[in-house]
Amino acid sequence: MSANGLQKPHTPMMQQYLRIKADYPHTLLLYRMGDFYELFYEDARRAAELLDIALTSRGQSAGAPIPMAGIPYHALDSYLVKLVRQGESVAICEQIGDPAKSKGPIERQVVRVVTPGTVTDEVLLEARQDNLLAALQRQGEVFGFAVLDLCSGRFSILEVDNEAAAASELARIRPAELLVSEELTLTLADPQAAPVARPLPPWYFDTESAQRQLCQQFGTQDLAGFGCEDLKTAIAAAGCLLQYLHDTQRTRLPHIQKLQVESQETSVILDPSTRRNLELEESLSGHSSHTLIAVLDRTATAMGSRLLRRYLHRPLRDQTLLKQRQQAIATLLETGLSAALQKLLRGIGDIERILSRVALRSARPRDLVQLRQSLGLLPEIQAPLFPLDSPQLQLLRQDLGPFPELYQLLQRAICENPPVLIQEGGVIAPGFDSKLDELRHLSDNAGQFLVELEQRERERTGLSTLKVGYNKIHGYYIEIPRTQAHKAPPDYTRRQTLKGAERYITPELKGFEDKVLSARERALAREKALYEELLEQLANPLPALQVCASALAELDVLNNLAERAETLEYVAPVLSDQPGIRIEGGRHPVVEQTMEAPFVPNDLTLHEERQMLIITGPNMGGKSTYMRQTALIVLLAHIGSFVPARCAVIGPIDRMFTRIGAADDLAGGRSTFMVEMTETANILHNATEHSLVLMDEIGRGTSTFDGLSLAWAVASHLACTVHSLTLFATHYFELTSLPEHFPGVANLHLTATEHKERIVFLHAVKEGPANQSYGLQVAALAGVPQEVIAQAQQRLVELENHARQKPADGGEAQLDLFATPADHPVVQILQDLDPDELSPRQALKKLYELKALLNLAVSN
Repeated sequence: MSANGLQKPHTPMMQQYLRIKADYPHTLLLYRMGDFYELFYEDARRAAELLDIALTSRGQSAGAPIPMAGIPYHALDSYLVKLVRQGESVAICEQIGDPAKSKGPIERQVVRVVTPGTVTDEVLLEARQDNLLAALQRQGEVFGFAVLDLCSGRFSILEVDNEAAAASELARIRPAELLVSEELTLTLADPQAAPVARPLPPWYFDTESAQRQLCQQFGTQDLAGFGCEDLKTAIAAAGCLLQYLHDTQRTRLPHIQKLQVESQETSVILDPSTRRNLELEESLSGHSSHTLIAVLDRTATAMGSRLLRRYLHRPLRDQTLLKQRQQAIATLLETGLSAALQKLLRGIGDIERILSRVALRSARPRDLVQLRQSLGLLPEIQAPLFPLDSPQLQLLRQDLGPFPELYQLLQRAICENPPVLIQEGGVIAPGFDSKLDELRHLSDNAGQFLVELEQRERERTGLSTLKVGYNKIHGYYIEIPRTQAHKAPPDYTRRQTLKGAERYITPELKGFEDKVLSARERALAREKALYEELLEQLANPLPALQVCASALAELDVLNNLAERAETLEYVAPVLSDQPGIRIEGGRHPVVEQTMEAPFVPNDLTLHEERQMLIITGPNMGGKSTYMRQTALIVLLAHIGSFVPARCAVIGPIDRMFTRIGAADDLAGGRSTFMVEMTETANILHNATEHSLVLMDEIGRGTSTFDGLSLAWAVASHLACTVHSLTLFATHYFELTSLPEHFPGVANLHLTATEHKERIVFLHAVKEGPANQSYGLQVAALAGVPQEVIAQAQQRLVELENHARQKPADGGEAQLDLFATPADHPVVQILQDLDPDELSPRQALKKLYELKALLNLAVSN
């Protein structure tokens, strides 16, 4: 039922509430009533559940009790944190009218809407995590993304041409809030990648309207200067995002000044499972410890920490830029500046987010104190950078300003330790404004006047117990004990009666009260006006300050990577134009920090003649660690970092894929094996000859023969068709014969030995296949009962003896092609071998596939 239809039977106040609520049907409305924000009806029930607060009722309206729940106005921030982190949006409705002039309900209006993707208040944000708002539109097979960090003003768009790529980007972006059209069926949204998906009417995504809004925002005639005029789908998403911000923020957005076009072609693409398996920010167990960021992040500022995370989630392919970062890190190491710079950077506040609050006019006094402190440190940070021989560091030095006039303005304007809110007063420093000083002087000297008045009145009345005082409710008063009230002079007018005293006012005291209270009110109003003027002055150099904030963040990241390289003994990788990866003495950056024993470094070589490594060895022997460390070293090289190795040469990489570990997807109705095959299919469809592919235990989720056949076919496809750089770990020893059948395939194994019937893992990588898997020994280590191990050993001997036996007729095992069904793969390949229709290369590929299938059939 509409709000209009409900208004007549309700009280005037509830009519006002329902009228406002009608504009925010899917948002919790916090309706200000005195010292509380109240929620009514379904909002009250939901808030009571989410916030664990009491659900009460407010009389009756339209003949029924009104459910109600409330929170104190001074505790708003703490409750907003809880609501926003649970994905809720909140409309804050304030009293804006004057109660003294209001005949009906006090005038109220929504002053802001807080949503998960648009929060800017410090208390609502994770300091070291980006808080992104994204919009997604689809037109045909094209997916368009627009992404905005309202806390910094970074605004970017991107288009991809298939659903898998869209899922990959969504996993990278991980928006706090995702805007989609009501007409879009969103099948790719991982709940962890986009916790809040908000459907909006299709008109939000109108392309022509979007272009007008973007041009208006940036003050341009068209979008040609941003290089995005042809990205119609992404532009539609960007327009939706801007419209949503105007709806929720209800203010200008001057800090959003440019639009950056991103492309998957410029980055190393990581699909969602790869990000998960590499444990960049979250371990497979769901914790932030034992992750790459936990090892790498020693940044001094929150801005630097967020930028480092962006680097890790979007590794770059631009070798020129990566080499500039490497050189900057090397320069910081050679000069030994890292420790001194880190100490200075620790004094830098979160300028990026402070500037956004300045632009939105929501900056608090202590934000400006942090900004002042940071600006004061800029010359000290710049000074040691002047002589350094690094183009990247010199560019950053120039971007740092400094801003002496702005620093001096903040020094003069804001007191040393201001209160939290401007409404409390005492924010503007003495001496900044003569009119404010005069009003404060009048108010501050009230105490001396009252002392003198009290002494005079005691002498005049002869009452030694007479006191002059003040409270916020009744104002100034003269207090006399009730036993002496009959001695009050005729000019005393009774103001308040207490249990043991009477309080009075005199014409002199009333005049003083009017003068002082007026001065206080005028001083606070003057202070608020001066503060608004100050925010306006700070908005003028906003673009230069944003550049400065970005430079500080990048300097912090480079300095952090230099410190990590020195502390953890990382080396600069060589970025090569030649395909392949060569690592000497490689180490896993996370595992080596968590082990008590020394980490065993290992080598790796992949190139055009050695594209696939079949890795065998015992469980817990280190196969997964060896594969992951390779991927992490390649990833670190592509953010410009030094790497954990003795030396490393990294060729061009366009994508990284991992198929590691086993997990089902119960919510999606997929078994462990189905998840495994889905991820495998993604790799086979999208990997290229420049991709790094990690495959672990393919085919283990089904029967032995099915699994072995799948593993063989997947490996042969990657080796012969895709030609990707592949690490393929397996327990199927049959796969160790792949090098005999396909060029570019080699065997590696992780070493282990037995000592007194116990397995000892050596973790060293050697050429060639493993000679056994040590499965029973590992089972014993896991605590499997000894009688079960003994029974397994007996059965293993029986199986091995049976496998060694020849056929009864004494001949070799063979495939009976004449008894083979017509749809058998071998028969189909033979039928396809038509020399008139196949090129020599295609025929050779068919022969390799035939050889692989025949070998597999014989081994079975």
